[in-house]
Amino acid sequence: MTIQLFQGLRGVSQADLPKEILAGVTLAALMIPLNIGYAQVAGLPATVGLYSAILPMVAFAIFCTSRQLVASPDAAIAALLGATLGGLALPEDPRYGQLALAITLLCALGFFLFWFFKLGFLANFLSKAVLAGFISGLGIEVLTSQVKKIMGVSVEAEGWFREVFELIAKVVEANPYTVAIGVGSIVIIRLLKRFAPQVPGALVALVVMTLLVAGFNLDQQGVSVLGQIPPGLPRLTFPQVSLGDLGQLVPGALAICGITLAEGLLLGRNYAQKRGYPIDADQEMFAFGAANVAAGLTGGFAVGSSASRTAAMDNSGSRSQVPSLVGAIVVALVLLFFTQQLALLPNAALAGIVANAVVKLIEVDELKELYRLRQSEFWVAIACLLSVLVLGPLKAVAIAFLLSMIDLLRRVARPPTAVLVGAPGTDRFVAAARYPEASPVPGLLIYRFSAPLIFPNAEFFKTQVQDLVTTAATPVQWFVLDAEAITDIDVTGAEALEQVIEDLAHQRVEFAMTRVTQPLQNLLANYELLPHPIHPGRLYSSNRQATEAFLQRPIIPEVI
Repeated sequence: MTIQLFQGLRGVSQADLPKEILAGVTLAALMIPLNIGYAQVAGLPATVGLYSAILPMVAFAIFCTSRQLVASPDAAIAALLGATLGGLALPEDPRYGQLALAITLLCALGFFLFWFFKLGFLANFLSKAVLAGFISGLGIEVLTSQVKKIMGVSVEAEGWFREVFELIAKVVEANPYTVAIGVGSIVIIRLLKRFAPQVPGALVALVVMTLLVAGFNLDQQGVSVLGQIPPGLPRLTFPQVSLGDLGQLVPGALAICGITLAEGLLLGRNYAQKRGYPIDADQEMFAFGAANVAAGLTGGFAVGSSASRTAAMDNSGSRSQVPSLVGAIVVALVLLFFTQQLALLPNAALAGIVANAVVKLIEVDELKELYRLRQSEFWVAIACLLSVLVLGPLKAVAIAFLLSMIDLLRRVARPPTAVLVGAPGTDRFVAAARYPEASPVPGLLIYRFSAPLIFPNAEFFKTQVQDLVTTAATPVQWFVLDAEAITDIDVTGAEALEQVIEDLAHQRVEFAMTRVTQPLQNLLANYELLPHPIHPGRLYSSNRQATEAFLQRPIIPEVI
């Protein structure tokens, strides 16, 4: 369980430092508006978002092995955090902030447990379809909340569909100055991304809109502004919550950990492969844990991975964690010397910036691709998306995992199988579907089972073998199981195999296996289903004399 420090800073030469430092300044320009916006999504003050961009980023840069992954609050985490805390306290309640610190430390504990027990593989149980649907649902929910801020209206309805209907009804009440600021921010970001992609559009939009508010006194025309931010660096703090509160926060913390692992590890691996350096998935979990400890003890909120900021750093040419360190320093300087300049920052501009960012979470292209490639997975994604909107993110996480398990068990329970026949003009046997004109060898039935033989599919295996033997065109004398794809047999599967052998024996059908791998041989021997050693490429049968007689037949099967 060795932890290696500063792995994310390797490979940086002195000549690379100017470029890396400039990338860090760019990262700070991205983080300041987005972190403030995501803090608002979570129902927290602006300072909480800024505090999350200082020591948490430093901690992650020290402990991570990824050279490019940016650890930061993001839209999905903010939505999950808001959904969890909203059921326990109101944002204006001082207890709300204490609960936010507590859930952040619980997230840290979760990451450390994943690291210690090497449980990162659990993130793989969120399939691509489930993840696409869940994240898209969160994106739609966050986008809706930002539209309310851009319009400058309040919505009392609960539930996404009711909120949308009330929002439509209140279009006539929208503040035109607020709408202009929010929409204008989006337009500026989009134009700069198209014509000047190296310029931090979010920061430019924020500066322009803040100057407009100050120059035309729009805060006196109903435009909501951020207000005074207390200057100074974060201080050491510890949440004051009860054990009962901690218990209620656990589901939300686990959901945040699960989403971060699924997205963060995938993102880190993708960039590591793209740029040709190694990454330690277990240590990445430790790094996320360290970042969340730093956030929870210094007034920040839960930290995960940021796909948008990671992509921005990669596009800038950064190949290390130096920008994270530089970005943390820049944000600290802003908190020390420039908080007064943030007071007139319009909330509608922040909403426009967040809305522009979360649109990327609504994976329309991914859903289209799922529909084209596999419609069953598309409907799983849609079910996850709707569960977020109808039931809320926390219940949707449970549904997402449940749907993943159901989909997995459905595939395992009915794996691909095939009857093999002699390929015309050869002495090889192939799947009958490839040669529909070929006819089976009379008396011989070769069956391929392409999955581990385990409890979900054991009954399917028995039933299909019996049906094949019963419905064969000619009486079956030999039943050969092609076992190359059977990588495992559990106790239930062994019982099913033994039952098949006994049933075939009662029907005077000789059972044999071919292409049995050494690990499978060991399992068969352990279950006392292997009477003598065999060679992987030969037929195995419990009746040696019958096997030898069969091998003397004119056609010797070579299963492929």
